[in-house]
Amino acid sequence: MKARSRRSFAATAFDIGNYSLIVLLSLAFVYPFWYLLMLSFTAPEFVDKLGLRLWAEGFNLLSYRQVFRSDIIFTAFYNTFFRTFFGVALTVLVTMCAAYSLSRRDLPYRNAITLFFLFTMFFGGGLIPTYLMMRNYGLIGSLWVLVLPTLANAWYIILARNFLMSFPKELEESALMDGANPIQVAFRIIFPLSMPIVAVIALWSGVHHWNAWFDAMIYMREKDSFVLQLLVQKIFLQERIDPSNTGEFIQVTGEVTGQSVKAATIIVAIAPILVLYPFLQKYFVKGVMIGSLKG
Repeated sequence: MKARSRRSFAATAFDIGNYSLIVLLSLAFVYPFWYLLMLSFTAPEFVDKLGLRLWAEGFNLLSYRQVFRSDIIFTAFYNTFFRTFFGVALTVLVTMCAAYSLSRRDLPYRNAITLFFLFTMFFGGGLIPTYLMMRNYGLIGSLWVLVLPTLANAWYIILARNFLMSFPKELEESALMDGANPIQVAFRIIFPLSMPIVAVIALWSGVHHWNAWFDAMIYMREKDSFVLQLLVQKIFLQERIDPSNTGEFIQVTGEVTGQSVKAATIIVAIAPILVLYPFLQKYFVKGVMIGSLKG
């Protein structure tokens, strides 16, 4: 009884410490987002108030109204949606086609091709050669320069290949006996059964395209070609260089402050991906586990 009570006390103490640590970490991760959200709703006279910000004082929507009054925010939204939509769709298509080919055990030189894909995960041409290649293709300043270079991702292809190799070969053989060709087998049988790994690739690719700003900063020159994350970066950079000119991209009036407008811009930029993620999370976990362990 004493040994059991000791083990029970130790287990209880461990659970308390574990849950306490999880709660503290959760608060550490969530609070910055909560702080920005409350700051975006805060009245100008309370923006510079020090201390924890657990709620919005003088609650108002003036900062969001100011953000959406600017034409550049809608242009940035369009560019980001364009990049994310076509980037995700084409990446999923290229990845699944390549993975399906590599998953076929009768593919000649399959191992050599797989090693070639793996090689690109560790070695790349570098920033300057990539820029020169995009310039030679005439893609500088075009939204397609944000989509085309990222179509084939070696990690996505290997992950999808492992997932597809978990399918029994009899599934494909029965379809071929019924008169289907390899393309029909891929698009009508294999790919519809691969929704978990498709959701994983779409989620990873979508998060990448939605949050990316560095390549847009390199390839884009005009404001009309800015994406959301690049716009946020430009707003913060402009304030550091010239604090008196914070309204170059989004006009700041006397009703709001630069801090609340920046907070509202960040919330607008990250809100769509935060809303979408919970709907794909179940596929995310399942697809990663199967894609990484099978094959």
